[in-house]
Amino acid sequence: MILLAIDTSSSAVTAAVHDGASVRSEVMEHGPQAHGELLAPVVQRALTAAGTTPADLAAVVVGTGPGPFTGLRVGIVTARVMAEALGVPAYGVCSLDVLALQAVREGRVETAFAVATDARRKEVYLATYDSDGARLGGPFVVRPRDVDPMLAAGPVVGEGAWLYEETFGDAREPGYVSSAWLATLAVERVARGEALDSTAPLYLRRPDAVENAARKRVTQP
Repeated sequence: MILLAIDTSSSAVTAAVHDGASVRSEVMEHGPQAHGELLAPVVQRALTAAGTTPADLAAVVVGTGPGPFTGLRVGIVTARVMAEALGVPAYGVCSLDVLALQAVREGRVETAFAVATDARRKEVYLATYDSDGARLGGPFVVRPRDVDPMLAAGPVVGEGAWLYEETFGDAREPGYVSSAWLATLAVERVARGEALDSTAPLYLRRPDAVENAARKRVTQP
């Protein structure tokens, strides 16, 4: 089974190809305001590096966030459109779970820990995990100063921890979601007989740009 993994939940745009046994390729580009421009070339480079084509794909998996509205939407819509065009299923995985898995497998944490990513507006997306990387709580959006001090003092993985080091005193890698680890997590869950999530996005709050409900009248009645 050849699977394409995509994530645009953070300031990094990333894509990877997994053949069911191992990761064939991974490409990552940083561009906080350029997800739409970067994703298609990143996907093409990942496919080329893996020696495969879209027609070879058996599934597409996408990180469902949480993440900023516009960037997250780019990845999810792309995954859905590709899957529909190719006639293959599209699945979703919480992006914070991917960071947790990588942290555990790379030996970055040894105890229970948290994952924090940048939610902008001086907030973070936060979830808690046990020492094996199983999610205990969240995700939710919170201001760093409102995080429980005991939780904030422990190991915290992700870009959000590095952005607010005055709150999170034990910030640890990885900082950005890896599509290679996203693909690995999806493949392992399938192998265990676990159902993957839908591609419904975890926005957790409304987008920054919303229609003004109180429109001004420009002509007299």
